[in-house]
Amino acid sequence: MYKVDLHTHSVGSPDGGLTAQDYRQMLASEKLHSIAVTDHNTIDFAQKLHKQLGNQIIIGEEITTAEGELIGLYLTEVVPAGLSALETAEKIHAQGGLVYVPHPFETVRKGLPLHVLEQIGKEVDIVETRNGRAVFQNRSVEAKAWAAKHKKSGAASSDTHGRSGWSKTYSLVAEVPTRESLVGLLHEGEYEFAAPGLRGVLYPKVNRLKKKLRRA
Repeated sequence: MYKVDLHTHSVGSPDGGLTAQDYRQMLASEKLHSIAVTDHNTIDFAQKLHKQLGNQIIIGEEITTAEGELIGLYLTEVVPAGLSALETAEKIHAQGGLVYVPHPFETVRKGLPLHVLEQIGKEVDIVETRNGRAVFQNRSVEAKAWAAKHKKSGAASSDTHGRSGWSKTYSLVAEVPTRESLVGLLHEGEYEFAAPGLRGVLYPKVNRLKKKLRRA
């Protein structure tokens, strides 16, 4: 089985902390076999890492839409922030990408609300049914129910912003995923989950503070 994490944040995110070396070591150790770099509103780091490490790195982006966050996977161009969720999903598909819904229904982390998810339902490819950092506000039950009702593939991802707790939450699929096969593999796949610990939960706030202090 292949271990896939479709939601991670590198130093390219304002609140991310994973370096290129961190990704190399994770893949070399085979704790994960395929990793999506999904920085906030940019694909620069993901593109550079993909050139270095190949298809084990999926170029992604966590996009701030007008109604909440959406992730595009297998992107070739950045998707601009600030559009509606529907426009964002359409732009992801227009470049051959996949529409991935991170932490739906959460309010603390800008998940899409139910009425918006219903509006874009036809555009959704994958729903994050288990988020590794969903501790204080966990909507996994609702996410699984929505995915099942709409016959969408689910995924478990770490949403990690640093090394602590990484490789504890991921999806298990039968073969190396590609843009064409990922949705089907996840539909038949399984997942692993383990809490990332307090440090793993607090990474975004800590990373933002560190970067702010460096700039000061």
